[in-house]
Amino acid sequence: MESISNKKTNPSLVLEKLQSLKFQNRPIPELQSPYDALVAVKFTGICGSDVHYWQRGSIGPFIVKQPLVLGHESSGIVTQIGSKVLSLQIGDRVALEPGVPCRRCTLCKAGTYNLCPEIAFAATPPYDGTLAKYYSLPEDLCYKLPDTVSLEEGALVEPLSVAVHLVRQGAVNPRSSVVVFGAGPVGLLCCAVARAFGAPKVIAVDIQPGRLEFARGFAATGTFLPAAGSDSSENAETLRQENALGLGADVVIDASGAEASIHTGIHVLRPGGTYVQGGMGRDEVRFPITAACTKELNVRGSFRYASGDYQLAIELIASGKVRAMELITAVVKFEDAERAFEDVKAGKGIKTLIAGVEDSK
Repeated sequence: MESISNKKTNPSLVLEKLQSLKFQNRPIPELQSPYDALVAVKFTGICGSDVHYWQRGSIGPFIVKQPLVLGHESSGIVTQIGSKVLSLQIGDRVALEPGVPCRRCTLCKAGTYNLCPEIAFAATPPYDGTLAKYYSLPEDLCYKLPDTVSLEEGALVEPLSVAVHLVRQGAVNPRSSVVVFGAGPVGLLCCAVARAFGAPKVIAVDIQPGRLEFARGFAATGTFLPAAGSDSSENAETLRQENALGLGADVVIDASGAEASIHTGIHVLRPGGTYVQGGMGRDEVRFPITAACTKELNVRGSFRYASGDYQLAIELIASGKVRAMELITAVVKFEDAERAFEDVKAGKGIKTLIAGVEDSK
């Protein structure tokens, strides 16, 4: 990778082409509106979608056709504000919500701006992401962090907001038994949010024993390792029995995208239960539709986050109800970003952060 030492430009980590990352010194973003702010990015988490674009070049309809700056899980410090910005000051520490909706369509006006067809989301083709020295956003998408919340934790507000939205989609409450499939960062955070919402029983499911061990110490009240060679119905029955779920779980959240998890999740639900799909695997999978129909399940999708999710995520960290810092297993220098991507691809650790350009010196 080339040098990133030029202080007068905007060093950025760019997916130049499939499986090829490089540093580029790009122009510092100019404020496009008097309501915008410029932020010096301090920490950025590596998301599975970043790795997916790097390795495969597309996710569903989103295809990388030109060089793309990666990253969307970021925090930073405000360095410039537009003339009409009222809620921010230079020097404020902020978490960045990396999607700018149109604000005019029916979906935006309903508060479901995550579904806006015109949303410009960071590191989703063709929009550049936040793995750069500077990034600009409208002021209302820059959330001030309380003094008790670190900038490292601020970078985890984005994946935590995904988990908040998933748990909200499941209408989890203090009477809910919840099963979460996938003990990666989002799945683990779903466990924590479900507990914060009062769920007394939260079971984490994964095929990696080490992740299950972490899940139990982090937020899950129980864990389940699917038996190799057993079908989804058998695993669902064992999961019910081992965790005293009676007729089944009230809510299932899938954060894995694996077809086997989807099947087991549908079968482990009680009649009238709620299934929430958040993990994205293959574009199309087989689905146990008869079980979903005969049990009259509520089946819901979940995509990113919407109105109120980001602020609630910050409050959950600030209150100590979600111990987000425990997920961070590595913080690497900006110059070492490619190695960090390799480590995440290899499944090392839980959440890796890349420090901002200034922090890496």
